[in-house]
Amino acid sequence: MNILRTAAAFSLFAALPHLAVSQKVARHWIGTANVGGQSVPVQLDLTSPNKAGQVTGAFLNGAERRPSSNGTLTNGHLVLRFNSFARTLDGTLSGNTLYATYNGARLKQPIALQLHADRDGKPASVFVPAARAAGSNKGATINGDWEIALPEKSKKGESAWTLRVAPFEGNGEIKAVILRIDGDTGGLYGRYDEAAGEYRVSRFADSGGSILALKPQTDGSLLVTDLRGGDHWTANRPEVARKENLGKPTLATEQTTVNNPAEPLRFAGPNLAGTTVSSTDPDFKGKVVIAAIGGSWCPNCHDEAPLLVELYNKYHQRGLEVVGLSFEEEDQLKNPERLRAFVTQYRIPYPVLVMGTPDELNDKLPQGKNLNCWPTSFFIGRDGLVKETHAGFSGPATGAAYTALRNETFALVEKLLAANEKASLTR
Repeated sequence: MNILRTAAAFSLFAALPHLAVSQKVARHWIGTANVGGQSVPVQLDLTSPNKAGQVTGAFLNGAERRPSSNGTLTNGHLVLRFNSFARTLDGTLSGNTLYATYNGARLKQPIALQLHADRDGKPASVFVPAARAAGSNKGATINGDWEIALPEKSKKGESAWTLRVAPFEGNGEIKAVILRIDGDTGGLYGRYDEAAGEYRVSRFADSGGSILALKPQTDGSLLVTDLRGGDHWTANRPEVARKENLGKPTLATEQTTVNNPAEPLRFAGPNLAGTTVSSTDPDFKGKVVIAAIGGSWCPNCHDEAPLLVELYNKYHQRGLEVVGLSFEEEDQLKNPERLRAFVTQYRIPYPVLVMGTPDELNDKLPQGKNLNCWPTSFFIGRDGLVKETHAGFSGPATGAAYTALRNETFALVEKLLAANEKASLTR
């Protein structure tokens, strides 16, 4: 379905009887989104409107829910706003059918969606067309870790990515996630397609949509194809990659350092109230500081925010400060509504500074060496010097990688605080 067909659908439904505001609507909707010419499965939860026509919606991917900030349903016209990404779902609902577009910041063109009510009242599998809903367990088992060999180094200098595949809720369904140095793809869900001889995995959330094909090869490798962009790579088991002397995925602590370890990391920028905040302010003196570089446009920064909030709430009284260094597009600098929504959504209690545009990153933070990942966090000791740097963020979808990152980060903060507390007692 293309945008022209969507527009035609709006005209058609305009002539149909209006949906009364008080009428209940199905809670679960399933269908597809046209993303880059590919049909990507979509699941949407939708509440019935209250007397004022207010509703909430949430995109579903596996156990993940990405809720709307607010929404309305009036006379069949549905609007769901996802403010922390500055995006909107706008559509016409009639009976058991919903035609809509998903549009907003950093989307090159509107995404057309067509959904149908799930009459069973529970989420249905949309990983494959309805005719294949029973699925198939056939095909080579691909569960476990793989390394995607890049034919040439990425713009961030990587030689390989990690692909992690695991079963998901039985019935032949799987969950896949790709871990890059700047973060992960989020969970992609799907199953084996006998006709294509490959696994199809996808996701559609507030950040957009993606779809991959994972095709087992006779030599034991895996052909990974981005069906939206057309890129394809070969993935091998880690032990095979070592035998073939292929490059390893870059570790988060290896990517970015500082030019002069004896020089403090300096930053300065206005907060959302317009007040300039600087690394030399008294609030940061003698404190352990996490300087977290990100942007409200960055999906992995959304994954990182809850952990930073948790760290701040747990350790602030012991001397931890967190500061968000946000780089936004030019239009957001004039009125950072998306960043405000980002702060509100994650209840961020620490200062968030509007540092400039993404291409100003290295000019604003010249102390960073090979600083090119979103997000990147600098862990600063009480002496103002950088003790460790973490590039990227492995979100909850990565499973064990997320758990390991959480444990390592809490241990690092504990170590820095303990060392600083001991030093303070000897002064």
